[in-house]
Amino acid sequence: MFTAAALLMLGNNYVYDSIGPVADLLSRQLGFSHTQIGTLNAVYSLPNIFLVLVGGVLTDRLGVRIVVFWTTFICLAGAVLTALGAHFPVMVLGRLLFGIGAETMIVALLVALVQWFDGRYLALFLALNISVARLGSWMADRSPDFAAALYARGWQPPLLLAAGFAALSFAAAAVYCVVDRREAARGTLAIAPPGERVAWRDMLRFGAGYWYITGICVTVYAVILPFRSTFAIEYFQHAHGMPLAAAGKLNSKVFLAAAVATPLFGLLVDRIGHHAQLLVVGALALPLSFACLASGGVSLWVSTVLLGVSFSMVPAVLWPAVPRVASAALLGTAYGLMTMLQNLGLALANLIAGYLNDRGGAGAAHAQGYTPMLWFFGLLSLAGFACALLLWREERNSAR
Repeated sequence: MFTAAALLMLGNNYVYDSIGPVADLLSRQLGFSHTQIGTLNAVYSLPNIFLVLVGGVLTDRLGVRIVVFWTTFICLAGAVLTALGAHFPVMVLGRLLFGIGAETMIVALLVALVQWFDGRYLALFLALNISVARLGSWMADRSPDFAAALYARGWQPPLLLAAGFAALSFAAAAVYCVVDRREAARGTLAIAPPGERVAWRDMLRFGAGYWYITGICVTVYAVILPFRSTFAIEYFQHAHGMPLAAAGKLNSKVFLAAAVATPLFGLLVDRIGHHAQLLVVGALALPLSFACLASGGVSLWVSTVLLGVSFSMVPAVLWPAVPRVASAALLGTAYGLMTMLQNLGLALANLIAGYLNDRGGAGAAHAQGYTPMLWFFGLLSLAGFACALLLWREERNSAR
């Protein structure tokens, strides 16, 4: 089951991050603006401002298998449409479909992992799943190297490759459904699927700890994903004079570091706990990373390492912390609500960053135009650090 879940996430992350490497090609060959390129990732998040919460509730009501299978099918349809669309509205529709399926699928898969591994090194298995997903992001960033022949033919062949990864995810989802059905019948799951119905008012049961965790999730992801998955490669090309392959390689190091380090942090959480303290450390690395970028006098590798630390530690601690503040019957709803707010942050951050770049005239001829974007991400990351401090204070007060 774990292998199927990991391959599902690998393909999903590759598709999500497939826009960044072709951003320059979309700009040169199709005439897309920064705002339009940002919209291709923002529209992924927009439907999930509402639908992912519904998806979380449906996961609690209908079961994980049904939700995983059909949402992954929708992801495949969206990836294919994005690759075949030669016009902006068609590509936006494809990314919209992909987003509708992807985030609800991720919520359902998180619940599935808790059902399989709660009390059995849950943080480690969640972290390993995230690690394989990061490999998908790393492969997308390295695709200008290993799929250079595709990029030489224009913007469309790389997106067709991404559609192939979506097909891999769909095949993995089918395998998961078969295995999960068999093992649930045998009673080998750590937590049996909940049988009670969930009401919308159940969301009012979540305490302050849940909301602080959600705040960390929203702010940290709204910084890392829009920057690294949408604008970083182009920023490295224009502001630092790097060729596409070198910019993609540098950007990929964040995902590669996360793929290696996230399981180690997951194992650390299983062994020592201290969720809040670890989240403080991970969240602090993020504003320090953007302070380095904004200063202009620090090596890009320093900011990359700091971003990699944050991207490794925060998810490894954050996702397994949710079952500590939500009951098993409400896990789908808890993850769905958190992901709903996360996607609101992702959508707004992509649109705001694209707008700031357009307004500042950012480009190869005006590298200073990227500075407002860097300040925006830096201030947003400080808000995540503040949420981590509040969570630490809440846990200390609860322990007294």
